[in-house]
Amino acid sequence: MTRQVTLLVNNLPIDLDYFVQGFMDHTIAGMLESLEGTGKLRSADITLEGDRTTVRVNEAVIPTNPFVSKIIKNTIVGMVSSLKGLGKIDKVSINIIR
Repeated sequence: MTRQVTLLVNNLPIDLDYFVQGFMDHTIAGMLESLEGTGKLRSADITLEGDRTTVRVNEAVIPTNPFVSKIIKNTIVGMVSSLKGLGKIDKVSINIIR
């Protein structure tokens, strides 16, 4: 599968190796494809900033309730915070293109 995973933390680009790209792609795609009305993921844009979680799948904004937003945020922050060299995380932006 050809994929492109782009990660920005606090507006700074983070280099991702093949394993991390694949792990993030599969984990995030699994979460988003399980949401009602999303269908097969071709592209995704997720932004986490403060208590706000914005999710766009296949160019459509996906409304999320507080529970879903919290699961998405906690999962992504958990993955990102495990990467070397990152300090405090205030904002995360992830773009996936398949």
